[in-house]
Amino acid sequence: MLKSEPRSHHPQYGPDPRSAGRVLRRRQALAGYALLAPSMVGVLGFLLAPVLIVIVLSLFDWKLLSTPEFIGLANYRELFSDSDVWHSFLVTLYYVLICVPGTTILSLLLALLVDRKLRGMKYFRALLVIPWMATPVAMGLVWTWIFDPGRGALNQFLGVFGVDGPAWLSSPLLAMPSVAAVHIWQFAGYNMLFFLAGLQNIPGALREASALDGASPVAHFFSITLPLLRPTLLFVLITNVIGSFQAFDTIFVMTEGGPGDSTEVATYLIYDEAFRKFDFGYASTISVLLFVVILVVTISQFIYFERRTTYDFS
Repeated sequence: MLKSEPRSHHPQYGPDPRSAGRVLRRRQALAGYALLAPSMVGVLGFLLAPVLIVIVLSLFDWKLLSTPEFIGLANYRELFSDSDVWHSFLVTLYYVLICVPGTTILSLLLALLVDRKLRGMKYFRALLVIPWMATPVAMGLVWTWIFDPGRGALNQFLGVFGVDGPAWLSSPLLAMPSVAAVHIWQFAGYNMLFFLAGLQNIPGALREASALDGASPVAHFFSITLPLLRPTLLFVLITNVIGSFQAFDTIFVMTEGGPGDSTEVATYLIYDEAFRKFDFGYASTISVLLFVVILVVTISQFIYFERRTTYDFS
């Protein structure tokens, strides 16, 4: 008996559809990788590679002009007994605890304010975003003048009401809240855009049903609006926390870590160790610690919001 030719190779039936499907999927995958390649090069070159380099440098004693000397974990042993490092992280935590709630609450209130179909509202929204478009250094210089105790606009304004304004940036108690207020002012409008997008993504039927049930605006906000904004809230909180932990420009321009060390955040201490003391190995060690802290806080936020977030509004 003659053995029949396999169906997939018989000229009458043409090529095997499964083989053609695999070829198509392979081509689509290659096309996808080709489109991702430029972004991946950026991620590897400007994100992962610097992180790995910093981790490696933290294992060396390197004073920039000297030859790097491998010392293992000696920098980490020194770090955990360095009171300046822990003080800088406490100052950073204080800064984060002011900036993150302040920026989040203010940006949410602004989003609720501009989520209205009124004439000229789009121009008002654009006006609120303008501070974010300016560089932190420029804004730091402007606000340094505003906070000037003698000729600053803020104390001049308070003087109209007979109030003798304090030395905002020279007071150990007021310097950090003043710098944090600048951060909140600059980034509130930017974060407002995300909350505004989240508000406009909430189905109007839910608002109508809430109104028909007689819910007050406050009850509607806490029962419907805020729970449905949790995906946006997660994004805003994560970006705010990371940005606050990494704050440097405004503090460098306005206070340079002073008065004393009241505004010496971790990033400023890293700058001081690297570019003033030229101890790049120890500065890298502090950077690794800051990276770990930010990573732990970010993962904790994801875990907290994982089961408390609704992504489907249908």
